[in-house]
Amino acid sequence: MEYNTRLTSAELSQLWAAYMSDSANACMLKAFVNHVEDAEIGTILEHALDLAKAHIGKITDIFNTENYPIPVGFSEQQDVDPDAARLFSDSYMLYYVSQLSIMSLTVYASSVSTVTRSDVFSYFSECLSETNELLRNANESLLSKGLYVRPPYLPTPKTVDFVQSQMFLQGFFGDRRPLTGMEITNLFSNYLRNVLGVATLTGYSQVCQSKEVGKFMVRGKEIAAKHCQVFHSLLSEDDLPSPMSWDAEVTDSTTFIFSDKLMMFITSLLITAGFGYYGSSIASSARRDLGVQYHRLMAEVEQYSEDCANLLIKNGWMEEPPRAADRDKLANT
Repeated sequence: MEYNTRLTSAELSQLWAAYMSDSANACMLKAFVNHVEDAEIGTILEHALDLAKAHIGKITDIFNTENYPIPVGFSEQQDVDPDAARLFSDSYMLYYVSQLSIMSLTVYASSVSTVTRSDVFSYFSECLSETNELLRNANESLLSKGLYVRPPYLPTPKTVDFVQSQMFLQGFFGDRRPLTGMEITNLFSNYLRNVLGVATLTGYSQVCQSKEVGKFMVRGKEIAAKHCQVFHSLLSEDDLPSPMSWDAEVTDSTTFIFSDKLMMFITSLLITAGFGYYGSSIASSARRDLGVQYHRLMAEVEQYSEDCANLLIKNGWMEEPPRAADRDKLANT
């Protein structure tokens, strides 16, 4: 017998967060599609936009079935002017879709592992498959255009070695061992994400309507640039290359194209993703100095995240996520 179970807290929160993200990304992608000049990149952007819109429709159907209120989210009518002057280059748009797919895969994998109701499980499983295909297409396009930045290569060892002493963990005094492949991967990937953050916040700072939001974007750009320097320094110690920057892919436009609310929300998503990746990097980095560096950077990101939340609340832009009932308030009533 199949029971029509209610949505659990995990299912409800994952669907709600996915709706908010897709409605925001649909606005961003709509502007991208209107400005892209490269036909191949345009096809990928249109596919990404179609997926975002389809996801919004499917989540809406589930919420309607449960009589759950549909989030306000973001709309093309209020949060984007797709006909405004372009803000980012074609190369940036393609790279944005690639990184967006990577972050989405992480979220969808987490969702699949926490949901159980068959329709919700099927939905997030489908999202995983669709996003995996989108990432493959985006990366193949980056490769064909010479834009894909490969992580560093490692030499092939002649034998299998085992760690012989605690020196493997050392990182503060004396000679530090070379970085492991996983440590290199984390540093390289975190550098890439911060490079995207620098370019994104540079563009946002030029077109935002509020001076307070503009200052917040500039501050975030400076934080991301500083984190890039930290990762570059750690990689260069082992004579490893760092990826290129994407600053030049931002135009000089100062015309309204995205609402401040939308840009602040996208920024909050980038902050959340970065914080999570830093935590994962700590767990897979054995050298002690790397853990200390990540903790230091996370403290800075955490403060920036709190300021982001305060700014969203101050302007009435933070939509409240699903939460437990306030029993004390109900009892008092």
